Amino acid sequence: MSDLFQQAGLEADAPRPLADRLRPVALGEVAGQDHLVADDAPLGRMVASGRLNSVILWGPPGTGKTTIARLLSAAVPQMEFVQISAIFSGVADLRKVFDAAKARRATGRGTLLFVDEIHRFNRAQQDGFLPHMEDGTIILVGATTENPSFELNAAVLSRAQVLVLRRLDDVALETLLTRAEALEGRPLPLTAEARDVLKAMADGDGRFLLNLAEELFSLPSDADALDAAALAETVQRRAPVYDKGQDGHYNLISALHKSVRGSDPDASLYWLARMLTAGEDPLYIARRLVRMAIEDIGLADPQAVLQANAAKDVYDFLGSPEGELALAQVVVYLATAPKSNAAYVAYKAAMRLAKETGSLMPPRHILNAPTRLMKEQGYGAGYEYDHDTDGGVSGQDYFPDEMYERPVFYQPPERGFERELNKRLAYFAKVRGSRT
Repeated sequence: MSDLFQQAGLEADAPRPLADRLRPVALGEVAGQDHLVADDAPLGRMVASGRLNSVILWGPPGTGKTTIARLLSAAVPQMEFVQISAIFSGVADLRKVFDAAKARRATGRGTLLFVDEIHRFNRAQQDGFLPHMEDGTIILVGATTENPSFELNAAVLSRAQVLVLRRLDDVALETLLTRAEALEGRPLPLTAEARDVLKAMADGDGRFLLNLAEELFSLPSDADALDAAALAETVQRRAPVYDKGQDGHYNLISALHKSVRGSDPDASLYWLARMLTAGEDPLYIARRLVRMAIEDIGLADPQAVLQANAAKDVYDFLGSPEGELALAQVVVYLATAPKSNAAYVAYKAAMRLAKETGSLMPPRHILNAPTRLMKEQGYGAGYEYDHDTDGGVSGQDYFPDEMYERPVFYQPPERGFERELNKRLAYFAKVRGSRT
């Protein structure tokens, strides 16, 4: 039926969204992705050579993945564009696509198979692409918003080049708005400030930006220009792109952790706010803050872990939104605390040595001797009770006898409370040295 409408020329008169009417007709028109589509960029060179290779397009929503796939197909003669979605397709659908591609190949035509949300296919379904990619039956262009390293089979990735699309920046979003105004023949009814707010609302998603613009173009042509407040009442703000179980989740917690480690309270508060705004579980954030207190601050400020645990308890007691202030407070505390990973490094080193040395026995003088036989074997002989010594430290050796060279794991920096610990360690070493 759709073919009949096309032949009659009726499809051209059907209503089309602004984003579809503004879809680029040449690869160089794709906004914000010059690193891929320019003449000297990977896709530009591919089109210039007339030979397409399989690619995986990885990027946020609304950055041009579908558009690029269509333009690649159009740029190469005798290439049929076939589009499927992994959300709505199964094994039977794939078999039909592959059979049609084989038949098409017999007539001298190729097939560019565009698979949207390719990460939704399971491992077995992904493996089904391999023989058809290898023999040239299809050129695969997969689109995904998830990290291909985690979501796609290694065999698929070895046969396709992964190209990363960037979130659209302010320049790219402004380009789209300018094109929309040219197509509509009038400017958007916005003040300069509201125009900036509109781009911020889109959050790097070109399709969403054009949908917002289309909503604004539907207002009466003689309407007054909207300021930022009026704009917020007129259109819906885009929910942040954030999947609590996927890449965005790990990216933001990594940003928060590294900002705290880097002693930047402002950046730390920003990433905390980003996670809370996106709907992250505050108790998950609280648990990670406790880890930061142990891993990156440690004994440089022994109060850090107490503060982090207290913030967790406060949030658990108050709930949201009041409890979130406790998380903000401890983020500032941790970011401004002196940093040390000396205990963390020491623990890792001790674990390595413990695995290497196997089951070495402790020295006999520090073993208890509850039986006569054990006493006869020398258990506990020569042990000195540290509290009975003048300085409270006997300086005895507590490592296995087979360790002739004493390992040193804990080496605190001269920061925070660990300055005091360094003095103590120097005293302990002096006492041990005097015994030797």
